[in-house]
Amino acid sequence: MIHRILVTGGAGFLGSHLCERLVEEGHDVICLDNFFTSQKSNVVHLLNRPNFELIRHDITLPIFLEVDQIYNLACPAAPGHYQFNPIKTMKTSVMGVINMLGIAKRCGARFLQASTSEVYGDPDVHPQPESYRGSVNPIGPRACYDEGKRAAESICMDYRRSNNVDARIVRIFNTYGPRMHPYDGRVVSNFIRQALRNEPITIFGDGEQTRSFCYRDDLVEAIVRMMNNSEGFAGPVNIGNQGEFTIRQLAEMVMEKVGGESKLVQKPLPTDDPTRRRPDIRLAKEKLDWEPTTPLSEGLQKTIDWFRSIDIDDYQPPTPNYS
Repeated sequence: MIHRILVTGGAGFLGSHLCERLVEEGHDVICLDNFFTSQKSNVVHLLNRPNFELIRHDITLPIFLEVDQIYNLACPAAPGHYQFNPIKTMKTSVMGVINMLGIAKRCGARFLQASTSEVYGDPDVHPQPESYRGSVNPIGPRACYDEGKRAAESICMDYRRSNNVDARIVRIFNTYGPRMHPYDGRVVSNFIRQALRNEPITIFGDGEQTRSFCYRDDLVEAIVRMMNNSEGFAGPVNIGNQGEFTIRQLAEMVMEKVGGESKLVQKPLPTDDPTRRRPDIRLAKEKLDWEPTTPLSEGLQKTIDWFRSIDIDDYQPPTPNYS
């Protein structure tokens, strides 16, 4: 069945790949983005497609559209971006979600909220199942994102219980791939950018903290399955790769693939930075028949190749002070 689909944050790293897939499947896709952390170049190849429409809009402001499905991906998702304007980040997670759920309620649209593994904070349970309620510092420098996403999940479930909105939640763990913003502050993009420029590769702390890295194609497949599962499964459900690597291992893998003369440099660990992070994806396997298939080595090579194909200077750290 062909649907009218709204993708907020649709010109971003993940959103653009989702839009691309939905357009290729023949759906009528509206991409909504304020271009704070995203690039028009991510979707320029879709602009001449008759079933694709691009609208510059900030979801903290109301908008009236008629759609069948809403993928709510709009929110700065990397520390370098979400900490740049923490109040705006919180507004996006709370006011933005309310505005988008309002459309879903009025239109009877199915709604998928892109939540995050950050709702688990610095976890006391490992790996993290969906039943774990997290260990989040509500007043720390990461709280604008962590607590914003936790609030967004609460709002989604209240709309589901009170207004019969078919709201669904995925908790996304570290994701990487082509079209990552080189200055987003994520560890993969930082390491690749630094290695390509023969700059020192910055490791925070001792580099023994762990992360799990999911390639973007695997992630997009999972969220499409979540949106279209016929059982009405609401989640939340973890979406991520169960392979666990130390930050030092990741840095060494990037250096080996890029070559060059970069050396590792250690800096102090940021406040509230999680020491371990790996998803328990048993629920995704059961409910969505999904698990990631792209090994880190393969996905990293594709990401490095993309970084080589762009002019990194065309991408700059965030500067607009959106309020």
